[in-house]
Amino acid sequence: MQRKRYSAELKVKIALEAVKGLKTVNEIAGEHGVHPTQVTQWKKQVLEALPEVFSRKSGTYHKSQDALISELYQQIGQLKVELDWLKKKSRALPVR
Repeated sequence: MQRKRYSAELKVKIALEAVKGLKTVNEIAGEHGVHPTQVTQWKKQVLEALPEVFSRKSGTYHKSQDALISELYQQIGQLKVELDWLKKKSRALPVR
């Protein structure tokens, strides 16, 4: 018997329904055709992962990404200045 595989999107949808608590785990499981234990497990995984969303590591990642973008823009600017300088110098050279 082959195991069922569920997409990440479906797992998130089901887990969020369970977290909201508007329906019982058994109701959610029945609607989506999954075992209630699976719904409980996905809910637990979501709740355990949520603090990471707001952690400093996440903010550090965005800061390092912003620093990289800034550095790349600086390099692009430097290369443009050099290219413009070379174009200007090449026009000044005598043609043979």
